[in-house]
Amino acid sequence: MLHPRIKEVTQRVIERSKQTRQDYLDRISHAKKQTRVRAGLGCGNIAHVMAACSSDDKARLKADEQPNLAIINSYNDMLSAHVPYKDYPDLIKDLATKYDATAQVAGGVPAMCDGVTQGRDGMELSLFSRDVIAMSTAISLSHDVFDGVFCLGVCDKIVPGLLIGALSFGHLPVFFLPAGPMQSGIPNKEKARIRQKFAQGLVSREDLLEAESASYHSAGTCTFYGTANSNQMLMEIMGLHLPGSSFINPYTELRDGLTGNAVETMLKQLTDDKESPCLADVISEKTIINGLVGLLSTGGSTNHAIHIVAIAKAAGIQVTWKDMSDLSEVVPLLTRIYPNGSADVNHFQAAGGMGFLMRELASAGYLHTDVKTMLGDGLAPYMTEPRLDKDESLIMSDSNGPTKVKWVDCPENSLDEEVLRPINNPFSKQGGLQLLTGNLGKAVIKVSAVATEHQVVTAPAKVFSSQGELQEAYSRGELNQDFIAVLKEQGPKAKGMPELHKLTPVMATLQDEGFKVAIVTDGRMSGASGKVPAAIHLAPEAVEGGIIAKIHEGDLVTLDAPSGILKVHVSDEELAKRELQLSQPSLTFGTGRELFTGFRNIVSSADLGASAFGLE
Repeated sequence: MLHPRIKEVTQRVIERSKQTRQDYLDRISHAKKQTRVRAGLGCGNIAHVMAACSSDDKARLKADEQPNLAIINSYNDMLSAHVPYKDYPDLIKDLATKYDATAQVAGGVPAMCDGVTQGRDGMELSLFSRDVIAMSTAISLSHDVFDGVFCLGVCDKIVPGLLIGALSFGHLPVFFLPAGPMQSGIPNKEKARIRQKFAQGLVSREDLLEAESASYHSAGTCTFYGTANSNQMLMEIMGLHLPGSSFINPYTELRDGLTGNAVETMLKQLTDDKESPCLADVISEKTIINGLVGLLSTGGSTNHAIHIVAIAKAAGIQVTWKDMSDLSEVVPLLTRIYPNGSADVNHFQAAGGMGFLMRELASAGYLHTDVKTMLGDGLAPYMTEPRLDKDESLIMSDSNGPTKVKWVDCPENSLDEEVLRPINNPFSKQGGLQLLTGNLGKAVIKVSAVATEHQVVTAPAKVFSSQGELQEAYSRGELNQDFIAVLKEQGPKAKGMPELHKLTPVMATLQDEGFKVAIVTDGRMSGASGKVPAAIHLAPEAVEGGIIAKIHEGDLVTLDAPSGILKVHVSDEELAKRELQLSQPSLTFGTGRELFTGFRNIVSSADLGASAFGLE
């Protein structure tokens, strides 16, 4: 039976979204009626489509009888998680030929690395890049010549952007193809220790670089449970990946087999069944709730407090932080993956992975199992895990096709309960994210990474307008005390809502030294938000008149995560008298001010988060 709270929130979302969802589905229904869009193109249009194709592919496209697949690729060889995508288009095209079909790279989308831009000027473009990716995806699909879509993306803003853009073409089947995490390197706990030592001036830059390089060391996703790996969890629990495929390492036989199997699955659906589940059917109100449950039960990235809202909105579905918070009250925390623990995603996969997690959640009524996925009806196939099929040829060749994969039952018990636990023995009875409210507005906090004794802090405010200001104050020895760091003017309208991850080593060091510290900001931290309590995404933001802009140095502030309270201990009368203490937000990226003009006009720090750029 479905848990009462899951049922209640789902029904609330359905009722709230009734008109917007129907409007979206009406648009999709109209698009579906065009059974073969290429048949309506003129000869000049078709000639452009196939001008550079082989003679065989030209013949297939002229006949207009077999599917033509779109590939939206975010490959670049600077972003480690996306390096494996270099070879995916050729694989997809080869398999399409086997099915007498065609495939084309419809477009490429930008894929910036938040790990490279952390604390740098380019981070001001990070959230903006998601909406650029959404637009790029939609533009790539706007040629009306495709029957199915493969989205190649892993990391932070890239997967949400791809999905938001693809939802504009929700009448098509859309599969996401993961690339997998890199092998485990230096333990994440040791990496964090070296970072703190460097912040204290106790180790050299050479020592720090050696530790970082031992952590981020090869092709594949970074192994901590940040936004990139939260994306992979989300795509699987929402039915857009093959079961168990999210966390298989790149350049392995099983990874290659899963990629080939996904391509063959879509081709068989399009050529045999003629009834491929379209994206609009897969992304429903129930699917969005499943995604939120997955995020909460794993202590996933705080960035998804923004992204899931925008994804839902692109499908005509309205969810709020209140929905997320109400779910968090009852959804148990079943994983401990860094920064919520010491293990990485490879350990999670080895302990039982997504199949175990989804089976446990479904068994207690936390998941809607009556949903559509890329495979068809229901979540049952997602409670298994993939294995190489030893009964088949394991050699990849043009004649044999991809390595054969079979799915088996996932482990009955977790193989490591320090990483992944059953539903009857959770790490916490509540989810990993919490909504905070009070006279400052609304914010979110990732409680799964914060020890219980640090989840309530009342202390004087120290007000900063940048990460650099706080780091300089630390270097001058001015922060050796209890305090709450208030970072204003970091929101989407101010400067694009950059992640403030450089705060973590300094604040974690102060916490380890025994001081009671916390962070309050209208900006973001990141999927790697750590052990210091941080009230982030505060809305309304400073430049929209938020109370955060009226906080003075020394004002007493309370962050109480268990009670969901965030407030400044200043009377309403006094706050009303105070002028907004604003400085001119500095867009430091060279052309940032011009690039942000359109973005800043449409985003809002209200609890719907940043909107989908032009794709509402």
